[in-house]
Amino acid sequence: MDGWSGLVVRMLRRWTTEGPVLPVQVWAVLGADALSAVGSGLTLPFLLVYLHTVRGLSLGTAGAVCTTLALAGLVGNPLGGVWADRFGPRPVLALGWATASMGAVMLATVSNVWQAFAGAAVAGLGAALAWPALDTFLAAVVPERRRSSVFALRHATMNAGLAAGSLLASVIAQVGRPSSFVLLYTLDAASFLLAIPLLWAARNRPAGSAPVAVDGEDAAAAPADGYRVVARDGLFVRLWLLIAVLVTVGIAQFNTAFPLLAVSAQMSAAVVGWAFAANMVTVTACQLLVLRAARGRRRTSAIVVLCALWACSWMLVLAGRHLGMGVGAMLFVSAAVVFGFGETLFAPALPALVNDIAPQALRGRYNGASAFAYTTGFALGPAAAGLLLQHGLDTVLLLGLTLACTAAAALAVTLRRRLPPGVDIIDPPAPDGATEPATPAATHQQEAPA
Repeated sequence: MDGWSGLVVRMLRRWTTEGPVLPVQVWAVLGADALSAVGSGLTLPFLLVYLHTVRGLSLGTAGAVCTTLALAGLVGNPLGGVWADRFGPRPVLALGWATASMGAVMLATVSNVWQAFAGAAVAGLGAALAWPALDTFLAAVVPERRRSSVFALRHATMNAGLAAGSLLASVIAQVGRPSSFVLLYTLDAASFLLAIPLLWAARNRPAGSAPVAVDGEDAAAAPADGYRVVARDGLFVRLWLLIAVLVTVGIAQFNTAFPLLAVSAQMSAAVVGWAFAANMVTVTACQLLVLRAARGRRRTSAIVVLCALWACSWMLVLAGRHLGMGVGAMLFVSAAVVFGFGETLFAPALPALVNDIAPQALRGRYNGASAFAYTTGFALGPAAAGLLLQHGLDTVLLLGLTLACTAAAALAVTLRRRLPPGVDIIDPPAPDGATEPATPAATHQQEAPA
């Protein structure tokens, strides 16, 4: 025990000494998000299994219920952005988590088809409302030049929460015991409710952070036609397209096509489990190290490296499908690790760019539109992969993903030339003797009219 306790102490000390220096309020928000992620990790991997084997829904109906979770984002993401600007991100984030908790309770007590769809819709709506509100909150409570750090750290803590939830679920869930799945969804609901009080531990905004209201104090400054302003922003449209492409050919494919490709290549379920575990460990353990190495470098360069890593990952999968169980399994696990390294570059680059180019009064809407890009990718990615895999076009899919990663890298390079000075840097150092700026980032366009 002494050895393990000493290891934990050393890891925590390294995180606090080598990691980004952030206010206590930020850690409270990140802790709340990680707690909610534990609940999500408990249930998301088992939703299809639960609905089909425990509640007796057909596979087609259960799949449609799972799709409803994503479709709820088409409503929740834009609405969460509007409300974050109008009422402040903190109450909207609390509302989103409370709604997600209600959805988890509804899923725990499902007895027929319409209840399953209703529970999935409510749970998905809550998560979709919370997403842009959380990003807006984090951008509000950290100094401008620390946004890359806070979004990178959020990615690491979220993955740690998801991994902890998945591990706990593997111990609790038993297909032959419906009560074990009810317990999972009850714990999921509790995790969201327990996360809400932590938001008020971040009540005071630290000195030097951008003056963005988190409780709706400046709601009158947000224009009613905000999304039209967002849609006319050519720079953001390019960034939106880049995010949508990367999610479509990257994260969405890793979560859906990757396990299908492994199973169709005669890999065991254990190989898939090891690959996902290796991916989460890579992200959690290496996120801060990668952030430290990338500090002061271009965000667009990080995106180019990310695209190269993901292209390499898909090539490893392609090779692994033709090399048998032994070497092939090693290549699948290696592909998951390489993909995880790419994820560590996604977090400090793209969410921070969205918030740095957003006008203060419209930051919630910009984050709502950004979240919508993720939702679009999560909808398009599995649909395209399923169509190709259904017709046995596995190699075409993997080569297409590789080429799409190359195209995304080219899009990142063209984006670089249009970014305002200073925005393309990951955690730029403060000038000698200077304090953190108390004004929002200089945007590429004038502030939206009130």
